[in-house]
Amino acid sequence: MRDLRSYFLPLTSESFSSSNFQSTQIGHLIDFHSDDHFPSLQSIEIAIFNIPEFEGSNNSAIDKNCKIRNAFYNLHIEESPKIVDFGFMKLMPTRRESFNIIQLVCEELISKDIIPVIIGGGHDVSYAIYKAYSALNKFISIAMVDNQFDLGLEDDNLSSLSHLGKIIQHKPSHLFHYVNLGYQTYFTSPLAVDFLNNMHFDIFRLGNLKADILDVEPIMRNIDFLSFDISSISNAYAPANVYSTPNGLTGEESCKILRYAGLSDRVSSVGFFEYNQVLDNDNQTAFLISQMIWYFLNGYTKRKNEINPNLNNCVKYTVSFDEGKNEIVFYKSKSSGRWWMGVPFVAEKADEGESLVENYFVACSYSDYELANQGEIPSRWLKTYHKLSS
Repeated sequence: MRDLRSYFLPLTSESFSSSNFQSTQIGHLIDFHSDDHFPSLQSIEIAIFNIPEFEGSNNSAIDKNCKIRNAFYNLHIEESPKIVDFGFMKLMPTRRESFNIIQLVCEELISKDIIPVIIGGGHDVSYAIYKAYSALNKFISIAMVDNQFDLGLEDDNLSSLSHLGKIIQHKPSHLFHYVNLGYQTYFTSPLAVDFLNNMHFDIFRLGNLKADILDVEPIMRNIDFLSFDISSISNAYAPANVYSTPNGLTGEESCKILRYAGLSDRVSSVGFFEYNQVLDNDNQTAFLISQMIWYFLNGYTKRKNEINPNLNNCVKYTVSFDEGKNEIVFYKSKSSGRWWMGVPFVAEKADEGESLVENYFVACSYSDYELANQGEIPSRWLKTYHKLSS
């Protein structure tokens, strides 16, 4: 096991002494890194830390007195998971070295089923987190809440505006699926939209997302890493960002997305990027991000241990197409009411060399079942089928 203490700078214990908080405030319940103490990872569920790496961004690094942490520690919580706060990650002399450290820390935590909750940093830090999954030989599905796609050009250096392109180009690829939530059409090339659609990725315009925010729930159940660019939030709610614009998500919508991420049994890392403390004069962005983290914790405490459906505890529905020649099987959990679709794929049986058809379970919603009953194949099913058969 790696000694993570050497990678982080401690918090000032006088500022975050548990004696300064009420018994139900997060500051009283959390175990944090101080000058003479580093939290044990024993039985820990969530680890929070800052990564002040902004070399690929036009936003600025924050100092040790993080306004988000000040706001977060003062929030009350009825039921808290076991959380630690590592403090601030030490940056290395070169950017490559810093990204290697980010990858190593996230590898260590994810391999121990500890969820890293990261306060960035530029959005390109997501690339190092992706590489942590890759190093663990895990195929990853990523949801990025962003008002654009950050594809960049093939020859661009890694930055906040090109990191998705670098993830897609990374070899060997461990990217199974990508979802964009909240892109704004005037910030995106139609060629980029076509490119991502042709790769069978899911992209959701801001207006469509706002019209059906409930659809984020099944999306999050198919996701491993939630990467949230603060510039996707309207300037009225999160002005501390040089990329901030008038249109975007509201504070309430942002918190709903994080609660759905918390509820998902599959989400194993979360990052908040492009927060510029220098611009947070009234602390409103810090307050909002702290509340978004709170909603993630609130959802996390209500997880159902349902990454895949328990078939013995599900109602099975079969929808036939083409006069019974093809079908989609839906499953509804009797305990949680959640829905899944079974997507068939050919699995090789190693010991006998036989080809067997198995099901890959895709989280979905009741509306997908309704759509299938109307004779249309849900896009979630189709895109997954194309990925598994390619």
